[in-house]
Amino acid sequence: MNIERNCKECLYKKQVKLSEKISDEAQRELFLADIRKVLEGVTNEDTSPYIVSLFREIQIGYGIDPASYPKEKYNRLMLDLEDEITKRIESAEDPLAQAIAFARVGNYIDFGAMAEVNDDILMKLINEAENCEIPEDTYKEFCEDCAKGKTFLLLCDNCGEIVLDKLFFRQLKKKYPLLTTYAMVRDVDVLNDATRSDAAFTGLDTEATIITNGCSVAGTVPSMLRDNERQIFDSADVILSKGQGNFESLLNCDRPVYYSFLCKCELFTGRFNVPKYTGMFIKK
Repeated sequence: MNIERNCKECLYKKQVKLSEKISDEAQRELFLADIRKVLEGVTNEDTSPYIVSLFREIQIGYGIDPASYPKEKYNRLMLDLEDEITKRIESAEDPLAQAIAFARVGNYIDFGAMAEVNDDILMKLINEAENCEIPEDTYKEFCEDCAKGKTFLLLCDNCGEIVLDKLFFRQLKKKYPLLTTYAMVRDVDVLNDATRSDAAFTGLDTEATIITNGCSVAGTVPSMLRDNERQIFDSADVILSKGQGNFESLLNCDRPVYYSFLCKCELFTGRFNVPKYTGMFIKK
């Protein structure tokens, strides 16, 4: 899913906001000049997640901490809600479908696609999760694939969200206990995306073997995976990709992938012709 003009403008505005962390005005202008240089060199093959990884290296050079997003806050918030959400999932007619809906709602916690995360909106989405539809045909095919498969790979996205991914894994393993489960997180800190340490903090590592994407891209680029991770990606019987960044970086890959995310920006609401925060569960 290639970069578009409105994406460039959005990416630049976020870096302008981030540049406020630089106290020296001259350094701030140099930082923004370097950011503009990256955007000027963007090609038709580049995606937003890849460009964010280029920004990350510039940020480090100017002393901006790439882990400065409130990751722990949202991990803790979702952990505090874990018992309540578990009860709501397990009381549903189809707990697995309900767990998919809750995990998808968690995709709202995204400091890459949005300027800010509004806690009131997050709680509203969580409170309304039972009313979120999962397309019946896609869900049926997903279940059939899980029943036939031996290995399942979840491509994770954001902190906080991974607590709900953990609850999804629990329901998945109850329904399909023979599945071997893997969860891929980011290799290093980028935006508020989940890393191996976040997986350990939230307990996601108790439900799946944790692997990483091998780079600083806020997505999954198969050609950038290390040998072991690439082998798992290439051989997984079922792949579920979370979030817009993974969708953008994987859209043209040659693997059948299920995608679950909220449409949080104009690129996605326009592509799918849906209102903001509409949840998608699709197979490409």
